[in-house]
Amino acid sequence: MDAALERALLVQLGDTWVEVNQNHFRSRLRRPVLALSDSERRLGAWDGRTRTLFISRRLVVDCPWTVVREVLKHEIAHQFVDEVLGVRDQSAHGPAFEAVCRQHGFDASATGLPVPPSTGDADGSGAGDGRASPVLRRIARLLALADSPNQHEAAAAMKAAQRLMLHHNIDAAVAAAREGFTFRHVGLPSGRVSGAEHMLAAILGRHFFVDVIWVPSYLPLEGRSGRVLELCGTPSNLEVAAYVHGFLIDTAERLWREHRRAQGLAGNRERRRFLLGVMIGFDEKLKAAAVENRIEGLIWVGDPALGDYLARRYPRRSGGAGIGIRATETYEEGRRAGRNIILHRPIATPTERRGRLLGGLF
Repeated sequence: MDAALERALLVQLGDTWVEVNQNHFRSRLRRPVLALSDSERRLGAWDGRTRTLFISRRLVVDCPWTVVREVLKHEIAHQFVDEVLGVRDQSAHGPAFEAVCRQHGFDASATGLPVPPSTGDADGSGAGDGRASPVLRRIARLLALADSPNQHEAAAAMKAAQRLMLHHNIDAAVAAAREGFTFRHVGLPSGRVSGAEHMLAAILGRHFFVDVIWVPSYLPLEGRSGRVLELCGTPSNLEVAAYVHGFLIDTAERLWREHRRAQGLAGNRERRRFLLGVMIGFDEKLKAAAVENRIEGLIWVGDPALGDYLARRYPRRSGGAGIGIRATETYEEGRRAGRNIILHRPIATPTERRGRLLGGLF
């Protein structure tokens, strides 16, 4: 990075420090000196003697900004323990530090890249061990059946997968106690979030048992700010929701290309309207299935514990603006296409996929 980009990066780190101090610590911390380090061994460091918070230059170049934010939060927690709590008779990652990280949903590990903190998994089984849960394997098998060329069989398999997810989450307390909550970022940072992306986030939050929030992001080598979508939930639900996110983006783009060829359109002027229509049409399809489930007594009322977890990670949140919809013919075409989408395993080549499916179960 040249000097101008480094200055812009330090300004962004300072803005993020202020945000974390206000939202998590009620501005009880005094602003430190923020500096980039050339350390190859440490991602970040807090030096109480000089009141300097260091972030590795290599980290900001090689890793997404969401990772940089988690490292910065980790070092701010060190600053809080040192300057506000005044705890100096414990090791750097001792009980006081771990308690602060747990209270605010920060990563407390001493080495390596940040690991999303889980509120459960006390016995070491389940989250993060690389083994797929039985429900994930059953969902994967059902989505494989949704590949069927028989439209009725495919639709039935998708409905069965939805019902299995619903059954799995009805007893929220049991699921959370077994797996715990964690987070995942999906998609690419963007300075402008489209209506289709907003609608996709709403679909994940409404139908796939995760909480969603758009969080700040930054591209250091471009000096450009943006936002990225964060999902919070149990590891199993995150795995499904992340797959659905990539599947719907890829499917909507494929449907747009097919529509453009069929209509003989030369450019992408109507693309955003079509993609928004696709997402709204698919949302309507899922809502219709949810009504059928409610009639049968299968009702998802949400998980307060998940809401508490999100509140710890983001104590102060603002609501988003509504989506402006102009019901053009292109939008309606996309909406009709969205109502016909059947969620199944991807048909794209591996290089075209935006993410692996359910931990590589296929």
